[in-house]
Amino acid sequence: MARLPRLIVPSQPHYVIQRRLNGQPVFQDDADYTAFLGWLRAAARTYKVAVHAYALLPDQLHLLLTPSDEDGLGGMMQWLGRYYVPYYNQKYGRAGTLWHGRYKTSVIDADNFLLVCSRYIEFAPVRDGLARLPEQYPWSSYAHHAGLRPDGAVTDHAAYWSLGNTPFQREAAYIELAGQGLSPAQIATVEAAVLKGWPLGSDQYKLQLEHKARRQVLPAKRGRPFKKNADDQ
Repeated sequence: MARLPRLIVPSQPHYVIQRRLNGQPVFQDDADYTAFLGWLRAAARTYKVAVHAYALLPDQLHLLLTPSDEDGLGGMMQWLGRYYVPYYNQKYGRAGTLWHGRYKTSVIDADNFLLVCSRYIEFAPVRDGLARLPEQYPWSSYAHHAGLRPDGAVTDHAAYWSLGNTPFQREAAYIELAGQGLSPAQIATVEAAVLKGWPLGSDQYKLQLEHKARRQVLPAKRGRPFKKNADDQ
């Protein structure tokens, strides 16, 4: 099946994932994580991209972003590679790219999936056995959303603000949501959309997205078109 062109929609949230090349780590110590977060903040400002959630894992990174225009997200990702990869290569005596192919992205229906994706991202360290609880992992946005530590890299989305009228109410509501966890079906839905580059949302959202983008946003169904019988014509 042919790969659909990457879909970037201004002012819509996008889930972005980038993975390591050939089993190579992309972060090896605290200084690596700290350096990347500094460049992430700078790139977000430069390219006018809002970062709503993130998790930096030893072998991959997960980002929940809203670009303000069609070029900002791509420019931001290129900028991060242009600064972080040379830093990493010089530090560890290697050459070449760190990444396994191009980054993957999925446009997100914020009303139905923004907070699902935020929790999916922030629980990635728990699923990977890097921490028992999300607040124990220092390289994600969970501590910010739970009110444990402000994070200058994060711009809260309207979906998060809708959780309460005060910071305390929002943080408490987010902690309660996180405690409920995600169902296997929710996890499978998020993973299928992001890894295949499909939009994540309701059927109505996908139809609206196709109309807005003026292009196909899901792969065509396999098989030949249904042929009518002569009696049906």
